Amino acid sequence: MDEAFRILLVDDEPNIRSGLAKGLEKEVDGIDTASNVNEAIDKFDAGNFQIVIADVRLPGDRDGLELLSLIQQRKPNTTMIMITAHGTVEMAVDAMRRGAFDFITKPVDLNLIRQQIAKAVEHHRLLTENRFLKDRLAKAGELPNIIGNCRALSEVLLQIRQVADTDATVLIHGESGTGKELLAKAIHDLSKRSTFPFVPINLGALPVNLLESELFGHEKGAFTGAFRQKPGCFEQSMRGTLFLDEITEIPMKCQVDLLRVLETGQFTRVGGEGIFSSDARIVSATNRDIPQLVEEGAFREDLYYRLNIVPIEVPPLRQRREDIPLLVEHFLNHFCTRHQRQLKTLDNDAMQVLMSASWPGNVRQLRNVIERLVVTVNKETITANSLPAELSSGGAKVSPSEIRSLAEVTELAEKEAILASLAANDFHREQTARVLGVSVRTLHYKMSRYGLH
Repeated sequence: MDEAFRILLVDDEPNIRSGLAKGLEKEVDGIDTASNVNEAIDKFDAGNFQIVIADVRLPGDRDGLELLSLIQQRKPNTTMIMITAHGTVEMAVDAMRRGAFDFITKPVDLNLIRQQIAKAVEHHRLLTENRFLKDRLAKAGELPNIIGNCRALSEVLLQIRQVADTDATVLIHGESGTGKELLAKAIHDLSKRSTFPFVPINLGALPVNLLESELFGHEKGAFTGAFRQKPGCFEQSMRGTLFLDEITEIPMKCQVDLLRVLETGQFTRVGGEGIFSSDARIVSATNRDIPQLVEEGAFREDLYYRLNIVPIEVPPLRQRREDIPLLVEHFLNHFCTRHQRQLKTLDNDAMQVLMSASWPGNVRQLRNVIERLVVTVNKETITANSLPAELSSGGAKVSPSEIRSLAEVTELAEKEAILASLAANDFHREQTARVLGVSVRTLHYKMSRYGLH
């Protein structure tokens, strides 16, 4: 083996410790033993162990499951195998949720243990290789799915590399459509948590009465329609990253519950009494001015400070116009392949229009425009005449005879704002109405008036 593999055996029965140590000595490069959690932690901190085999029931006030959590906090890539003489389904599920590689009942089958050690060694090698490749990409200045090399974006990517391998809470701020979730995923992919789940949740897209259940889970019978027990996002993202998109849309009651989890690391399911621990890393995002919301009393100040440990500001597309050709090329290749179309290009005039457009919907709007062009334009070369009218109208020069009345200009601007916002929000009407600051009913009326249905 290229890398030395060492095992730490933790069991309060001397015969089991010595028997396993003797039976496994040829499988790895070294074995040490401990009889309780405190001794195990001391040896783990002092040594270099890739695999830990521990009994669930250990003497003292801390058991093997707590040892599992402590070791995962110290070195998440450690492979943990739990053994017990009193196993239950609930205990096995809890162990696996906390990150156990396997759960084996006594009496211990030595051949089974050897098979699991071989699998654990291979699993650890894959984790190490995955981590090495991601480190190489990071050092080379590359981040998956992040397109662009302008100065404004480069500064953001530098922040991501600096913060990724820590557990610091990150708050990403940027306009709608700037790629905040992509950046959150990049933070996860470059972190030591990358082999565990990345769980995104859009807090603005959920009804208030379901939000607590989605975040914290619920017990069977907790409310009408709760026909089974369901783990929430905090449980699903154990040892991984929980991405809270549109964090400013969370109601005050849930703000209190979220703050409690951030402060204590503990939560309860809706309708339950059991206390669960969470060590998920929190990355949140918003397109709104949180300090202003705090001043208005719509967002808790203490929660804002908890979330805003590391703030990252994402530049809008109009501040990184030099990246537009790269983005266009990427989206053209992507959508031509996806929709099985002949590879297309843009002529210089069309590219100039895209470069000078205002892009209120940012990268998401550009992505939607390119997909529309790929699907609707049959020619290999896309010209400026094929582009949506709202992209070129803002910068067009007009003669005196073409000057419109103030009412006409206002209506045109309103229509373009609605079109751009609809495109930026994937034609989700409730979300579009919220961004525009009008009711859904008003939005429907305006869309009917301008023939946008």
